[in-house]
Amino acid sequence: MKITRFKKWLAIFAFGVTALFVTHTAMAQTSPYVLMQQASNKLFADIKNNQAKIKQNPNYLRTIVRNDLLPYIQVNYAGSLVLGSHFKSTTPEQREKFFKAFGDFIEQAYAQVLTAYSNQNIQIEPAKDVGDKNLVSIRVNIIQTGGAAPIKLDFKWRKNSKTGEWQAYDMVAEGVSMVVTKQNEWSGILRKQGIEALTAQIQKSAAQPVTLK
Repeated sequence: MKITRFKKWLAIFAFGVTALFVTHTAMAQTSPYVLMQQASNKLFADIKNNQAKIKQNPNYLRTIVRNDLLPYIQVNYAGSLVLGSHFKSTTPEQREKFFKAFGDFIEQAYAQVLTAYSNQNIQIEPAKDVGDKNLVSIRVNIIQTGGAAPIKLDFKWRKNSKTGEWQAYDMVAEGVSMVVTKQNEWSGILRKQGIEALTAQIQKSAAQPVTLK
C-alpha cells in the first residue's frame, strides 16, 4: 500500500477512535455499544479542553491517546493477529518487545493524525443484544461536511472470557482492516529479517515527534 494511501486510511482510522474509550471501571461487563456511545465524548473532550497545551506542546496529544485509548485496545491480541503465522516462531521475550513497540506506534500515529481533528460528528449504530457473543462488529459513520457521503467504519470488539471486558482489536475502514493492512505491510520484513528487525523499525516510527500541520 502506498504511503499516501496509508496515511489517508490512518486519518480515517484515527477519527473513528472516538468510539472506543471510557473509564476503566466501566469496562467490565459493559456492552460494547455503551462503551462506544460514552466514549464519543471522552477523547475529543480532552482534545478540546487542552488546545492551548497542545499548541504549545503537540506531543501532549500522545498523553491523551495513552490515557484515553491504549488501555482499552487489545494491543497484544491485535499484535498477535498482525504477526500471523510468524507468531509461533518468536519467543515470549521477542513478542513482549514487539507488543510494546506496536502500542507505542499506535500512540504516535493516532496522536499525529488527531492534530487534524476538525470536530466531525459521529453516528453509532443502535445498540443490539450481544447475548453470548464474544466477537461483535459495530458500524460507525463519520459525518462529512459539504454533503459528502459518510465514512463507514466497522469496529471489531472482543470479550475477554476471564474478565468479561470488551475491548476493540481492529477496525475496518471502508472495507480496509487495520490488522490485515499491517500484516501485509510487515510480512516481508518478518519473513526476511525477523521480528527483531521489524520491532526496531516500528520503534523508530513510534519515536517520531508529533507536529502540528
